[in-house]
Amino acid sequence: MVSIKDIAEISGVSVSTVSRVINGKDCVSPEKRAKIMQAVKSTGYVPNRAARDMVLKQTFKVAIIIPEGFNMFQRQLFSDIERHLHQFGYRSSLYFSAVGPVGEADCLRRLKGERLDGVIFLHEIAIPEFHEFLDKNNIPTVLVTFEKEELEATSIHISEGEAAVAAVEHLINLGHRDICLIGSNKYSFGIQRLQGYKDALAKAGIAYDEARVAFVETYGVQYGIEGMKKLMDRNIRFTALFAITDELALGAIRHLKDRGFSVPGDVSVVGFDDIEISSYTIPSLTTIRQPVTEMGQTSVALLHSLIASKNHMNVNIALPFTFVKRESTARPRNT
Repeated sequence: MVSIKDIAEISGVSVSTVSRVINGKDCVSPEKRAKIMQAVKSTGYVPNRAARDMVLKQTFKVAIIIPEGFNMFQRQLFSDIERHLHQFGYRSSLYFSAVGPVGEADCLRRLKGERLDGVIFLHEIAIPEFHEFLDKNNIPTVLVTFEKEELEATSIHISEGEAAVAAVEHLINLGHRDICLIGSNKYSFGIQRLQGYKDALAKAGIAYDEARVAFVETYGVQYGIEGMKKLMDRNIRFTALFAITDELALGAIRHLKDRGFSVPGDVSVVGFDDIEISSYTIPSLTTIRQPVTEMGQTSVALLHSLIASKNHMNVNIALPFTFVKRESTARPRNT
């Protein structure tokens, strides 16, 4: 059976250095850390977590809160977070929350049964009891992809409103004036992206028209189909669409094609998130790219810092977004 001493000999470092790496400490050079992790991987070494937890009085377990119907963007983000948690020596417990107070209360009930070092939210929880529990028990918390001014928690996100403005301004700059939106006003990111849409229209002197906005229950492809059907059944003229997630955009494109319309020939479409499939669809999707890898890495580093320091000084970090022009947008016909 491989021991920590074996890992130290293979790596050419001391046992204490191996211990610091395994326990997620920062005071080890990247070169030594890489050698140690390679030795761990090649030997299949598994730390005695129970003994480590007893000595350090930590569980090295982090809860990740995610919605039941989590989308492709959240899957990508979760994958990055999980990988970085492993590198810091943490295990993750995944908690799904159904939409609404009953589902959130059930998620909290399950969470209370665990001993946790920290919590990462990929999903907004509305019931105050959830955050009261974390605050009362002094559990380090990081909100990823959103911020909540009323909560005392570290958060990492992009400027949702500014990104939505950039998406809609792209359509306006191409010459589009009749621009629809498919979205939802359930969560803060949906509300902020809707406001960005309104702001971009107002800036260009285009009146906001509720008939050009279709609200849907959630953000998957099927709801993009549903949202586009709502818009087309209203018999309104439009030449462009801003969908507040890529999956909604892809569903909308599918319904447009099923109804005999071409993208971008008849309707230009912009999405949001830049999920992996967006560059491979036909047409490839113009979208807003969120820095998923950086979000995952930074959120774990922030949580680790909160856990290690015992000083829960919260920060609010806004990362830059990127506008990605692809094939799904063009100038409107006859312009």
